[in-house]
Amino acid sequence: MVSVWLLPPGVTLLTILWLVLDVAFLAALLIHFLISREKRCSVVGTLFNDLIRYGKTKTGLQRPYWLTHFDVPKRWFSHFYFVSLIWNGFLLWILLCSVLHTFSIPQWIRTVIQCLGGDSQQIFGREFSTVLALALLWLHSLRRLLECVFVSVFSRGVIHLVQYCFGLGYYFVLGITVFSHYPLDRKTGLSLDDFLSQICWYHILGLLIYIWSSVHQFRCHSILADLRKNSSGEVAHLNHAVPSGHWFEKVSCPHYFAELLIYTSIAIVFGFSSITWWLVVIYVFCNQALAAILCHEFYHDKFDSYPVHRKAFIPYIF
Repeated sequence: MVSVWLLPPGVTLLTILWLVLDVAFLAALLIHFLISREKRCSVVGTLFNDLIRYGKTKTGLQRPYWLTHFDVPKRWFSHFYFVSLIWNGFLLWILLCSVLHTFSIPQWIRTVIQCLGGDSQQIFGREFSTVLALALLWLHSLRRLLECVFVSVFSRGVIHLVQYCFGLGYYFVLGITVFSHYPLDRKTGLSLDDFLSQICWYHILGLLIYIWSSVHQFRCHSILADLRKNSSGEVAHLNHAVPSGHWFEKVSCPHYFAELLIYTSIAIVFGFSSITWWLVVIYVFCNQALAAILCHEFYHDKFDSYPVHRKAFIPYIF
Protein backbone atom coordinates (compact mmCIF):
# COMPACT_ATOMS: atom_id res chain seq x y z
CA MET A 1 0.00 0.00 0.00
CA VAL A 2 2.86 2.39 0.78
CA SER A 3 4.19 2.01 -2.75
CA VAL A 4 0.83 3.10 -4.14
CA TRP A 5 0.69 6.21 -1.96
CA LEU A 6 4.07 7.35 -3.32
CA LEU A 7 2.76 7.37 -6.89
CA PRO A 8 1.13 10.42 -8.52
CA PRO A 9 -2.71 10.44 -8.60
CA GLY A 10 -4.11 8.21 -11.34
CA VAL A 11 -0.82 6.33 -11.75
CA THR A 12 -0.69 2.71 -10.54
CA LEU A 13 1.90 -0.02 -10.49
CA LEU A 14 -0.15 -1.82 -13.14
CA THR A 15 -0.04 1.15 -15.51
CA ILE A 16 3.69 1.54 -14.91
CA LEU A 17 4.27 -2.16 -15.58
CA TRP A 18 2.42 -2.09 -18.90
CA LEU A 19 4.06 1.19 -19.86
CA VAL A 20 7.50 -0.31 -19.22
CA LEU A 21 6.60 -3.31 -21.40
CA ASP A 22 5.36 -0.96 -24.13
CA VAL A 23 8.62 0.97 -24.11
CA ALA A 24 10.74 -2.20 -23.97
CA PHE A 25 9.12 -3.86 -26.97
CA LEU A 26 8.95 -0.63 -28.94
CA ALA A 27 12.66 -0.20 -28.30
CA ALA A 28 13.30 -3.77 -29.44
CA LEU A 29 11.35 -3.07 -32.62
CA LEU A 30 13.32 0.10 -33.33
CA ILE A 31 16.67 -1.54 -32.52
CA HIS A 32 15.90 -4.33 -34.97
CA PHE A 33 15.25 -1.78 -37.70
CA LEU A 34 18.33 0.30 -36.90
CA ILE A 35 21.07 -2.29 -36.54
CA SER A 36 22.55 -3.77 -39.68
CA ARG A 37 22.79 -7.47 -40.43
CA GLU A 38 26.52 -7.32 -39.74
CA LYS A 39 26.02 -5.90 -36.26
CA ARG A 40 23.43 -8.59 -35.54
CA CYS A 41 26.30 -11.09 -35.66
CA SER A 42 28.19 -9.33 -32.87
CA VAL A 43 28.05 -10.65 -29.30
CA VAL A 44 25.45 -8.11 -28.20
CA GLY A 45 23.51 -8.52 -31.44
CA THR A 46 23.48 -12.29 -31.05
CA LEU A 47 22.16 -12.08 -27.50
CA PHE A 48 19.54 -9.56 -28.59
CA ASN A 49 18.35 -11.73 -31.46
CA ASP A 50 18.34 -14.82 -29.29
CA LEU A 51 15.90 -13.11 -26.94
CA ILE A 52 13.49 -11.64 -29.50
CA ARG A 53 13.33 -14.55 -31.96
CA TYR A 54 11.55 -17.88 -31.67
CA GLY A 55 10.36 -20.69 -33.90
CA LYS A 56 11.21 -20.34 -37.57
CA THR A 57 12.75 -16.88 -37.14
CA LYS A 58 15.46 -18.50 -35.02
CA THR A 59 16.31 -20.96 -37.77
CA GLY A 60 19.81 -20.40 -39.11
CA LEU A 61 20.69 -17.89 -36.38
CA GLN A 62 24.41 -18.14 -35.69
CA ARG A 63 24.96 -18.28 -31.96
CA PRO A 64 27.29 -19.91 -29.44
CA TYR A 65 26.45 -23.47 -28.42
CA TRP A 66 25.94 -22.50 -24.76
CA LEU A 67 22.88 -20.44 -25.73
CA THR A 68 21.09 -23.59 -26.87
CA HIS A 69 20.90 -24.68 -23.23
CA PHE A 70 18.24 -21.98 -22.77
CA ASP A 71 16.04 -23.38 -25.57
CA VAL A 72 12.68 -24.99 -24.84
CA PRO A 73 10.30 -26.42 -27.48
CA LYS A 74 7.98 -23.94 -29.14
CA ARG A 75 5.11 -26.40 -28.68
CA TRP A 76 5.27 -25.42 -25.01
CA PHE A 77 3.23 -22.40 -26.08
CA SER A 78 0.25 -24.49 -24.99
CA HIS A 79 1.44 -24.15 -21.38
CA PHE A 80 0.68 -20.42 -21.51
CA TYR A 81 -2.95 -21.02 -22.38
CA PHE A 82 -3.32 -23.85 -19.88
CA VAL A 83 -2.09 -21.57 -17.08
CA SER A 84 -4.37 -18.79 -18.31
CA LEU A 85 -7.33 -21.16 -18.48
CA ILE A 86 -6.89 -22.20 -14.86
CA TRP A 87 -5.90 -18.85 -13.37
CA ASN A 88 -8.29 -16.60 -15.27
CA GLY A 89 -11.05 -19.18 -14.94
CA PHE A 90 -10.56 -19.02 -11.17
CA LEU A 91 -10.68 -15.21 -11.25
CA LEU A 92 -13.82 -15.30 -13.38
CA TRP A 93 -15.50 -17.65 -10.92
CA ILE A 94 -14.55 -15.37 -7.99
CA LEU A 95 -15.86 -12.38 -9.92
CA LEU A 96 -19.21 -13.98 -10.72
CA CYS A 97 -19.66 -15.11 -7.11
CA SER A 98 -18.96 -11.59 -5.91
CA VAL A 99 -21.38 -10.03 -8.39
CA LEU A 100 -24.14 -12.43 -7.36
CA HIS A 101 -23.07 -11.97 -3.72
CA THR A 102 -22.52 -15.67 -3.14
CA PHE A 103 -19.40 -14.74 -1.17
CA SER A 104 -16.93 -11.87 -0.95
CA ILE A 105 -13.62 -11.57 -2.78
CA PRO A 106 -10.80 -13.35 -0.89
CA GLN A 107 -8.59 -11.03 1.09
CA TRP A 108 -5.38 -12.12 -0.65
CA ILE A 109 -6.80 -11.06 -4.02
CA ARG A 110 -7.85 -7.72 -2.53
CA THR A 111 -4.34 -7.27 -1.17
CA VAL A 112 -2.68 -8.05 -4.51
CA ILE A 113 -4.94 -5.61 -6.41
CA GLN A 114 -4.62 -2.88 -3.80
CA CYS A 115 -0.83 -3.20 -3.73
CA LEU A 116 -0.77 -2.86 -7.51
CA GLY A 117 -2.96 0.22 -7.26
CA GLY A 118 -5.81 -1.31 -9.23
CA ASP A 119 -8.44 0.03 -6.86
CA SER A 120 -7.89 3.53 -8.25
CA GLN A 121 -9.53 2.62 -11.58
CA GLN A 122 -12.59 0.78 -10.24
CA ILE A 123 -15.94 2.20 -11.34
CA PHE A 124 -19.31 1.22 -9.89
CA GLY A 125 -21.90 0.41 -12.51
CA ARG A 126 -19.32 -1.19 -14.84
CA GLU A 127 -19.34 -4.67 -13.32
CA PHE A 128 -20.70 -6.19 -16.53
CA SER A 129 -17.73 -4.79 -18.46
CA THR A 130 -15.25 -6.48 -16.14
CA VAL A 131 -17.08 -9.81 -16.17
CA LEU A 132 -17.42 -9.79 -19.97
CA ALA A 133 -13.77 -8.80 -20.49
CA LEU A 134 -12.52 -11.58 -18.21
CA ALA A 135 -14.88 -14.08 -19.85
CA LEU A 136 -13.55 -13.15 -23.31
CA LEU A 137 -9.97 -13.51 -22.09
CA TRP A 138 -10.79 -16.95 -20.66
CA LEU A 139 -12.52 -18.04 -23.88
CA HIS A 140 -9.55 -16.83 -25.91
CA SER A 141 -7.24 -18.96 -23.77
CA LEU A 142 -9.52 -21.98 -24.14
CA ARG A 143 -9.65 -21.67 -27.92
CA ARG A 144 -5.91 -21.18 -28.26
CA LEU A 145 -5.21 -24.17 -26.01
CA LEU A 146 -7.49 -26.36 -28.13
CA GLU A 147 -5.83 -25.06 -31.29
CA CYS A 148 -2.36 -25.84 -29.93
CA VAL A 149 -3.41 -29.37 -29.01
CA PHE A 150 -5.69 -30.35 -31.88
CA VAL A 151 -4.97 -28.00 -34.82
CA SER A 152 -1.43 -26.63 -34.87
CA VAL A 153 1.46 -28.68 -36.18
CA PHE A 154 4.57 -27.44 -34.43
CA SER A 155 7.98 -27.80 -36.01
CA ARG A 156 11.12 -28.46 -34.02
CA GLY A 157 11.40 -24.74 -33.39
CA VAL A 158 12.38 -23.41 -29.99
CA ILE A 159 11.77 -20.44 -27.74
CA HIS A 160 14.10 -18.91 -25.18
CA LEU A 161 13.63 -19.90 -21.54
CA VAL A 162 13.21 -16.20 -20.70
CA GLN A 163 10.39 -15.94 -23.25
CA TYR A 164 8.78 -19.03 -21.76
CA CYS A 165 8.88 -17.69 -18.19
CA PHE A 166 7.64 -14.31 -19.40
CA GLY A 167 4.70 -15.96 -21.16
CA LEU A 168 3.68 -17.82 -18.00
CA GLY A 169 3.70 -14.62 -15.94
CA TYR A 170 2.04 -12.60 -18.68
CA TYR A 171 -1.37 -14.26 -18.36
CA PHE A 172 -1.25 -14.03 -14.58
CA VAL A 173 -0.77 -10.25 -14.74
CA LEU A 174 -3.30 -9.97 -17.57
CA GLY A 175 -6.03 -11.53 -15.43
CA ILE A 176 -5.21 -9.27 -12.51
CA THR A 177 -5.33 -6.27 -14.85
CA VAL A 178 -8.88 -7.13 -15.90
CA PHE A 179 -9.96 -7.97 -12.34
CA SER A 180 -8.61 -4.64 -11.08
CA HIS A 181 -11.50 -2.85 -12.80
CA TYR A 182 -13.99 -4.43 -10.42
CA PRO A 183 -15.02 -2.33 -7.37
CA LEU A 184 -13.65 -4.14 -4.31
CA ASP A 185 -15.67 -1.99 -1.91
CA ARG A 186 -19.03 -3.22 -3.15
CA LYS A 187 -21.06 -4.20 -0.06
CA THR A 188 -24.00 -5.95 -1.72
CA GLY A 189 -24.40 -8.10 -4.79
CA LEU A 190 -26.35 -7.20 -7.89
CA SER A 191 -29.60 -8.73 -8.96
CA LEU A 192 -29.51 -10.39 -12.35
CA ASP A 193 -31.74 -7.63 -13.77
CA ASP A 194 -29.46 -4.88 -12.46
CA PHE A 195 -26.42 -6.72 -13.78
CA LEU A 196 -27.87 -7.20 -17.26
CA SER A 197 -29.19 -3.62 -17.32
CA GLN A 198 -25.57 -2.45 -17.59
CA ILE A 199 -25.30 -3.86 -21.11
CA CYS A 200 -24.45 -1.04 -23.54
CA TRP A 201 -23.79 -0.67 -27.24
CA TYR A 202 -20.02 -0.90 -26.77
CA HIS A 203 -20.40 -4.35 -25.17
CA ILE A 204 -22.18 -5.58 -28.28
CA LEU A 205 -19.67 -3.89 -30.60
CA GLY A 206 -16.70 -5.32 -28.70
CA LEU A 207 -18.25 -8.79 -28.64
CA LEU A 208 -18.90 -8.74 -32.39
CA ILE A 209 -15.32 -7.66 -33.16
CA TYR A 210 -14.02 -10.31 -30.75
CA ILE A 211 -15.99 -13.09 -32.46
CA TRP A 212 -15.06 -11.87 -35.94
CA SER A 213 -11.36 -11.64 -35.08
CA SER A 214 -11.32 -15.01 -33.31
CA VAL A 215 -12.94 -16.78 -36.27
CA HIS A 216 -10.39 -15.30 -38.67
CA GLN A 217 -7.49 -16.14 -36.37
CA PHE A 218 -8.67 -19.75 -36.19
CA ARG A 219 -8.84 -19.90 -39.99
CA CYS A 220 -5.30 -18.53 -40.25
CA HIS A 221 -3.96 -21.10 -37.78
CA SER A 222 -5.76 -23.84 -39.70
CA ILE A 223 -4.14 -22.71 -42.96
CA LEU A 224 -0.69 -22.81 -41.35
CA ALA A 225 -1.34 -26.29 -39.96
CA ASP A 226 -2.60 -27.57 -43.33
CA LEU A 227 0.72 -26.64 -44.93
CA ARG A 228 2.24 -29.63 -43.13
CA LYS A 229 -0.57 -32.11 -43.78
CA ASN A 230 -1.41 -34.30 -46.75
CA SER A 231 -4.78 -34.63 -48.45
CA SER A 232 -5.86 -37.12 -45.78
CA GLY A 233 -5.26 -34.60 -42.99
CA GLU A 234 -2.21 -36.43 -41.65
CA VAL A 235 1.05 -34.67 -40.81
CA ALA A 236 3.38 -35.20 -43.76
CA HIS A 237 6.37 -33.02 -42.84
CA LEU A 238 7.52 -30.22 -40.55
CA ASN A 239 8.98 -27.97 -43.22
CA HIS A 240 8.11 -24.31 -43.70
CA ALA A 241 6.07 -23.26 -46.74
CA VAL A 242 4.46 -20.10 -48.09
CA PRO A 243 0.91 -19.74 -46.72
CA SER A 244 -1.78 -18.45 -49.05
CA GLY A 245 -5.48 -17.74 -49.06
CA HIS A 246 -7.70 -15.76 -46.73
CA TRP A 247 -5.90 -12.88 -44.97
CA PHE A 248 -2.52 -14.30 -45.99
CA GLU A 249 -3.04 -12.65 -49.37
CA LYS A 250 -2.63 -9.27 -47.65
CA VAL A 251 -0.12 -9.84 -44.84
CA SER A 252 2.46 -12.42 -43.84
CA CYS A 253 1.13 -12.82 -40.29
CA PRO A 254 -2.63 -12.20 -40.23
CA HIS A 255 -2.98 -14.30 -37.07
CA TYR A 256 -0.90 -11.67 -35.25
CA PHE A 257 -3.10 -8.93 -36.65
CA ALA A 258 -6.17 -10.84 -35.44
CA GLU A 259 -4.59 -11.04 -31.98
CA LEU A 260 -4.33 -7.25 -31.92
CA LEU A 261 -8.00 -6.95 -32.92
CA ILE A 262 -9.02 -9.35 -30.14
CA TYR A 263 -7.31 -7.23 -27.49
CA THR A 264 -8.74 -4.08 -29.03
CA SER A 265 -12.23 -5.59 -28.78
CA ILE A 266 -11.73 -5.99 -25.02
CA ALA A 267 -10.73 -2.31 -24.82
CA ILE A 268 -14.06 -1.53 -26.49
CA VAL A 269 -15.85 -3.74 -23.94
CA PHE A 270 -14.41 -1.46 -21.25
CA GLY A 271 -16.19 1.42 -22.99
CA PHE A 272 -12.93 2.76 -24.51
CA SER A 273 -12.20 4.26 -21.06
CA SER A 274 -9.56 1.97 -19.51
CA ILE A 275 -6.17 3.60 -19.88
CA THR A 276 -4.50 0.54 -18.40
CA TRP A 277 -6.05 -1.79 -20.96
CA TRP A 278 -5.10 0.53 -23.83
CA LEU A 279 -1.52 0.18 -22.58
CA VAL A 280 -2.04 -3.58 -22.87
CA VAL A 281 -3.23 -3.08 -26.46
CA ILE A 282 -0.12 -1.01 -27.23
CA TYR A 283 2.05 -3.78 -25.78
CA VAL A 284 0.29 -6.37 -27.97
CA PHE A 285 0.81 -4.12 -30.99
CA CYS A 286 4.56 -3.75 -30.37
CA ASN A 287 5.03 -7.41 -29.48
CA GLN A 288 3.09 -8.79 -32.44
CA ALA A 289 4.56 -6.24 -34.85
CA LEU A 290 8.09 -7.34 -33.92
CA ALA A 291 7.20 -11.02 -34.35
CA ALA A 292 5.44 -10.31 -37.66
CA ILE A 293 8.38 -8.37 -39.10
CA LEU A 294 10.79 -11.16 -38.16
CA CYS A 295 8.50 -13.70 -39.87
CA HIS A 296 8.12 -11.43 -42.90
CA GLU A 297 11.89 -11.19 -43.27
CA PHE A 298 12.20 -14.96 -42.88
CA TYR A 299 9.75 -15.58 -45.74
CA HIS A 300 11.55 -13.14 -48.02
CA ASP A 301 14.97 -14.65 -47.22
CA LYS A 302 13.85 -18.27 -47.64
CA PHE A 303 11.51 -18.00 -50.64
CA ASP A 304 12.67 -16.07 -53.71
CA SER A 305 9.16 -16.02 -55.16
CA TYR A 306 7.50 -14.70 -52.01
CA PRO A 307 4.73 -12.19 -52.96
CA VAL A 308 6.20 -8.70 -52.80
CA HIS A 309 2.83 -7.01 -52.31
CA ARG A 310 2.23 -8.58 -48.91
CA LYS A 311 2.73 -6.46 -45.85
CA ALA A 312 4.12 -7.89 -42.62
CA PHE A 313 1.44 -7.14 -40.04
CA ILE A 314 -1.35 -4.71 -40.91
CA PRO A 315 -2.98 -4.84 -44.37
CA TYR A 316 -1.97 -1.99 -46.71
CA ILE A 317 0.14 -0.32 -43.99
CA PHE A 318 3.20 -2.38 -42.97
